[in-house]
Amino acid sequence: MLDLIVLSLHFLLCFLIFLAIWRGHEDVDLPSASTGTVEMEPDGLTLIGKEEDIKKSQRITAKVNGREVVVFYHEGKFHVLDSRCYHEGGPLCLGEIEDINGQACIVCPWHKYKITLETGEGLYEGINPLEPSPTPQWQSKGVKQRIHKVTVDNGNVYVSPPDLSVSFDSDYFAEKYKNGGDLSMEK
Repeated sequence: MLDLIVLSLHFLLCFLIFLAIWRGHEDVDLPSASTGTVEMEPDGLTLIGKEEDIKKSQRITAKVNGREVVVFYHEGKFHVLDSRCYHEGGPLCLGEIEDINGQACIVCPWHKYKITLETGEGLYEGINPLEPSPTPQWQSKGVKQRIHKVTVDNGNVYVSPPDLSVSFDSDYFAEKYKNGGDLSMEK
């Protein structure tokens, strides 16, 4: 009987997570993030919002050149990444931030992939089978997630357009979700 209750609770929790992802993430009411209108500055920067508003919310999604990004404010720093995970397009705006070996990482809510906020590296825990008693250690898969340059000026947060001369694994899902595509997080 206890197994049936646990299974029912697990099903309910999975259903609620599905509804939250399907419904989409509610952004803070910032002009550039919530209405889809962005202000382009002369030097190509995109105004994301007010510094204090983003600090309060800790994270928002916005568009930069039609590309959806997620802006995190974590431990006194702004970080901007493509909003969809490089692995299968999971919504990083719904992920939790964890510290892994002194690096702040966003954990994708779909498959628990870990991505450093600072560099966009994918991390995994692996062992060296040649060691006599192997112990799991965090290792890098390399840079998988595109990060974007952030500028804070006069209380405003700006993001530079991406340098598309270099490609990253997350570019696939950024393009797939771009401009309200069929997989877009927008309602």
